[in-house]
Amino acid sequence: MTTRTNAVVPGREIALAAARAASAKQAEDVVILDVSGIIAITDYFVICSASSERQIKTVVEEIEKAVRELGERPVRREGEGDGGWWLLDYVDAVVHVFGEEEREYYDLERLWSDAPRVAWEEPGRVSSG
Repeated sequence: MTTRTNAVVPGREIALAAARAASAKQAEDVVILDVSGIIAITDYFVICSASSERQIKTVVEEIEKAVRELGERPVRREGEGDGGWWLLDYVDAVVHVFGEEEREYYDLERLWSDAPRVAWEEPGRVSSG
């Protein structure tokens, strides 16, 4: 169990933990966007999708668990119920977990296409060099 200190976890670390957690639960097309130079409300967006409402909930739970291990909890959590788009707001990182249709419809990657993508490595994936 991790106890929270007064230290603030950097948004990048939260985003990386969220992306890895989502990937570990088979979320699809996990992307981290660095939006710090574009908007003032957050530094990173983590965007992923899942094929069913049940899987979306599983992905969200795993992300919350992973980020909680860093000592952080979302300040806002939206999307319960219908489950097509869940949002976890960690202030410096905002996580979006979509159903496949909702992700295609809202297309946040196109909307924030000026934001650089952050490279990250999926768990269990070996880089070839």
